[in-house]
Amino acid sequence: MTLSVELEEWIGSLWHRFITRRASVDFPEARVELASRQRALALLFRATGGALNMGVEAVSERALLVRRSVLQQIAGTCKQVPLAWCDAQNLRLPASLAIFPEASLNEELYRWLALLAAQSGPMRHWGRDNQRWTRYLLQRYPGMANRYQRLLAAHLQLRPDPATLSPAEAALERALRQALREPGSVEHFPRCERAAWPVPLWLYPPLYLGGATTADLEDLNSDLPAAGGEQQGGRKRATRTDDSPVTGGLLVVRLENLFSWTEHVELDRWEDDSQDPDAAKVAEDLDHLTLSRTRIRKGGGLKLHLDLPPADIDDIPLGAGIKLPEWDYRQGRLQDNFVNLQLFEPRDCTPQLLPARLQPAARRLRRQFEQLRHERQWLRQQPQGSELDLQAWLDFHVQRVNGQGAERGLFMERRHTHRDLACLLLADVSMSTDAHLNDEHRVIEVIRDSLLLFGETLSTLGDDFALYGFSSLRRQQVRLQELKTFAQRYDDSTRGKIQGLTPGYYTRMGAAIRQATRLLSSSKRRRKLLLLLTDGKPNDLDLYEGRYGVEDTREAVHEARRQGLIPFCITIDRKAADYLPYMFGSNGYSLIRQPDQLPLRLPQLYRQLTQL
Repeated sequence: MTLSVELEEWIGSLWHRFITRRASVDFPEARVELASRQRALALLFRATGGALNMGVEAVSERALLVRRSVLQQIAGTCKQVPLAWCDAQNLRLPASLAIFPEASLNEELYRWLALLAAQSGPMRHWGRDNQRWTRYLLQRYPGMANRYQRLLAAHLQLRPDPATLSPAEAALERALRQALREPGSVEHFPRCERAAWPVPLWLYPPLYLGGATTADLEDLNSDLPAAGGEQQGGRKRATRTDDSPVTGGLLVVRLENLFSWTEHVELDRWEDDSQDPDAAKVAEDLDHLTLSRTRIRKGGGLKLHLDLPPADIDDIPLGAGIKLPEWDYRQGRLQDNFVNLQLFEPRDCTPQLLPARLQPAARRLRRQFEQLRHERQWLRQQPQGSELDLQAWLDFHVQRVNGQGAERGLFMERRHTHRDLACLLLADVSMSTDAHLNDEHRVIEVIRDSLLLFGETLSTLGDDFALYGFSSLRRQQVRLQELKTFAQRYDDSTRGKIQGLTPGYYTRMGAAIRQATRLLSSSKRRRKLLLLLTDGKPNDLDLYEGRYGVEDTREAVHEARRQGLIPFCITIDRKAADYLPYMFGSNGYSLIRQPDQLPLRLPQLYRQLTQL
């Protein structure tokens, strides 16, 4: 009996491989994979006009009602086809291409689709829009004409012969062939009950998600464990379902017939908290996903959210809240009045002297910067001076050779100058700063000491400076602690506010940087430095966690630079190299590997940044 079952399974597997291979329209020996070309295609897409916030991802096959041959119907193939399409977040390309018998043609098709998507916009009519985009692409890049003709000639050989189709299907096929040969020549396409044979050279409408939002699918993808080295599939068709019953309750029966209250009362029952290692493979094999939101996500673990403290013990609010925009990378635009920022002043902070343990370091820094304050500076390109300015003379010589020899100062003079500089220091005081660096110190204590020594140093130097702390609890409550404004003196009152800082909440960097940019832009100084002191990456309880927060912070830094500010980040996070170069640039941040040295390193970094 066992032998006959195994023989049956063996014959069945042979038949399946044979009939599937005979019915397939692909060329497996010429297959090319998207994974190895994803980065290059994304670069090509953005370089030729595609949105900078969009990426390139693999797409899943979608159902398409096309006429299939008898062999394909027997094999059950060609029901679904991988089609390229584009939405607001990503360009979706097939995970692999084996459409043409030559691998070079399949690679060229990937590049063609990336170029076509870069010229595309909202799709109103599939046929007319693709013709318009193709014609515009060929006009903009005439060198693509030969490549397009190669792809077109290879594709037309694989399309069905109109003579073998029904009249309606034949008319649609002829119209498509004409539109491919002469883009823009076909305005109206004949109606047909069946879809035309797929056109891989064109983009298709975005896949309808059936009630499931983008956030739902992103959450689903994050919940599915993928095997090592295995690429997850593209986006699926999905629908949202409500798993909680609208009606229900106790059954009206005799109590002796009730086996258990939990059988009839709506309760969140225990379920296994471990993830299924095969969940990603199962999801990959499904054509249609049904998503449900349970009341307890990822098991029954305890999850705490911090609420704001009562008003009588909270910091003192200063004025009404300030509405600020926030960057949504998925839409590629700023959302106006999206964030509410509130200025606070620490409550019950009495004026205090500088702690005794910091006074020796403060005296050393004051002596160093007092000498720099009276030190004379070299001024370049002066009409007269004690030394020749070689760089100015070289520039003048080059311009004179090119016929642009404008008069300029060619000397250097050393004399006392006024430092036309303003600095705003923004310190992260989120609850992550409550962590311990060692057995003696916490992060918040190091930040307090850094602010104190920074204030002692700059007050000696005479530069205009302001000190603020920030934290957040979702976009409705971004908290900015006012420690010292540009108009206030650095005194015992400021020292008391700094020593009264307490950690709490989260790190919504973008809003804090935008408000700091506004405050610093109002200064009349010529040079303006914005320093950010933090111990980690941007995060909050809502979507700000992950890429959303990184992209918003990066956009806020770009806004500051466009207004003439110099933003610079100082961090103690050893993983900062993974995200800070993207947000601040490779030269826009400094990592302090020994956090306990931050109070002494901060004034020295300020000295380097201001080129004393």
